Amino acid sequence: MAKIKITQTRSAIGRTKNQRQTLLSLGIHKIGQSLETEKTPVVLGMVNTVKHLVKVEKVTDK
Repeated sequence: MAKIKITQTRSAIGRTKNQRQTLLSLGIHKIGQSLETEKTPVVLGMVNTVKHLVKVEKVTDK
């Protein structure tokens, strides 16, 4: 399965409770923090909720 890299680029301050909790569920706690995860429908749905706060990149195998 494909992997994606998610990086928080904007602050969660002043955002809705749902958006803040979605970032925490993804495992992102501060700006600049990144994680690599499988590209599943669940993860893509969470990313869609906070798409204005994160940057998403495809991870290519070497």
